[in-house]
Amino acid sequence: MKQFKGRPVVAGKCTAPALVSHGGFNTLASFQGALQFGDLPIIGNKYKQTECDDQNNKDLYRKPMLNKALCLPQTIGSTTGGMILYCANVLGKCPSCLLFSEHIDSLAAAGAAISAVWSESPMPVVDCLGQEFLDYVKDGMTIDVAEDGTVTVR
Repeated sequence: MKQFKGRPVVAGKCTAPALVSHGGFNTLASFQGALQFGDLPIIGNKYKQTECDDQNNKDLYRKPMLNKALCLPQTIGSTTGGMILYCANVLGKCPSCLLFSEHIDSLAAAGAAISAVWSESPMPVVDCLGQEFLDYVKDGMTIDVAEDGTVTVR
């Protein structure tokens, strides 16, 4: 078990299994299928559970993001990123929290802030956790987020 202290961008508490990306997170590409097509059946009679659709993110592609502690360095890509995060939250398709090793970018911060104000279940967001956090955490580890930005990985 190890603790990391970051900056709470959207304060909140949650416990969730980790899902880790070491590359930039393209919000639009990652949530496109879940937001555009919902939970339509896919091959093999399985159902999408907000699977990452960004084929350029080898760490996350086709992995379910719903109810995960999404651990990443930063977001990249489209100027629609903030609105995508807000829509995913309102539609119940978002991760439990977003945990950034680096400073959050303005677009992701805007989406997190809008979600905190306009949705019934704001998603905790913590940034500045450091590279050591991203090197330590692995998929499936349990993450506890405290309102003060303390992240416990066990």
